[in-house]
Amino acid sequence: MGLLTREYPPDVYGGAGVHVEFLARELGPLVDLEVHCWGEGRAEGVLRHRPWSALDGGNDALRTFSVDLAMTAALEGRDLVHSHTWYANLGGHLAKLLYGIPHVVTAHSLEPLRPWKAEQLGGGYALSSWAERTAIEAADAVIAVSGAMREDILACYPALGKDRVHVVHNGIDTTLYRPDHGTGALDRIGLDRSRPYVLFVGRITRQKGVPHLLRAVRDIDPAAQVVLCAGAPDTPEIDREFRDLFAELSRVRAGVHWIPQMLPRPEVIQLLTHAAVFVCPSVYEPLGIVNLEAMACGTPVVASRTGGIPEVVADGRTGVLVDVDDDFEAGLARALDEVLGDPETARRMGEAGRERAVDEFGWDAVARRTVRLYEEVLARPRRRREIPEQA
Repeated sequence: MGLLTREYPPDVYGGAGVHVEFLARELGPLVDLEVHCWGEGRAEGVLRHRPWSALDGGNDALRTFSVDLAMTAALEGRDLVHSHTWYANLGGHLAKLLYGIPHVVTAHSLEPLRPWKAEQLGGGYALSSWAERTAIEAADAVIAVSGAMREDILACYPALGKDRVHVVHNGIDTTLYRPDHGTGALDRIGLDRSRPYVLFVGRITRQKGVPHLLRAVRDIDPAAQVVLCAGAPDTPEIDREFRDLFAELSRVRAGVHWIPQMLPRPEVIQLLTHAAVFVCPSVYEPLGIVNLEAMACGTPVVASRTGGIPEVVADGRTGVLVDVDDDFEAGLARALDEVLGDPETARRMGEAGRERAVDEFGWDAVARRTVRLYEEVLARPRRRREIPEQA
């Protein structure tokens, strides 16, 4: 089968990329797997495709479609295709039409619920939305990464039959993401190990709610440091807004650290392990793998009560959930102070989070559930491809 994705190691910058990385690792022993992703070159089992050079400088959606066409051309002989995100959905849909094979889509987010993407893509947002809708509505099966995501899919695409949408939660490798009490990463950043810190890890996007966080932490416990592992801004505008808010925050409180580059995973794990609290202020989040990563490292989480996050973070047991409402920023500040002010409860939350991650979100189980869905789809009677009558 062909697995289609934009992100794949070493080019992973978001939750969808993390998902595909670990899913592919677990699928490898179970199916005849070929990964198609963005990039240069090829390796065993991995084919990388780059946008057509003729489109250099063109709209990102058009460049994406050129990669989709290249992926489609390379999929001949595969018996099933599985695409992730709108960046690869059209490639999967075209392969379904061209080769008469089933197409499975994993929906990590939905374009209709991310209108701010128009700020990044301009008119390309209409193209990304068209590609996603076309692929999802025609897919043989759609995987939602949470129950809340399933409801969103059915609400956004009512033409899709309910029986075609299946919930398979994201996973976490708890042998990799586990407490690491080394301090090399903290020392390189210059953190004061005598003071607690609040940690954010994520992209600078509207979706991740970073501006809300920068305003919320202005007035939290002054003893707490704030560490922002934040990069890959969607647009120059959100980048400028972030920089302005960061500069303002740095003027009113000490111990604010911004790491704009992507850190190696071992350093992120150290930062997660030592954080007094991890914060996820997303305004839209189908699941939120990063919350699982924090929990697996034994860290309590303060997160938005939105999308699939409540299916991961157990409010009051592994962290604190905050309503995304008019009081959101103040609510974040109160929740952070609540956790910072009660280290013993925070410790118990961290332990419960680690236990929940191990027991309920292993990647091996995710892969087995995914393969069962492949088998179910392949077992269905296939209709012969119909050639439309010429007018």
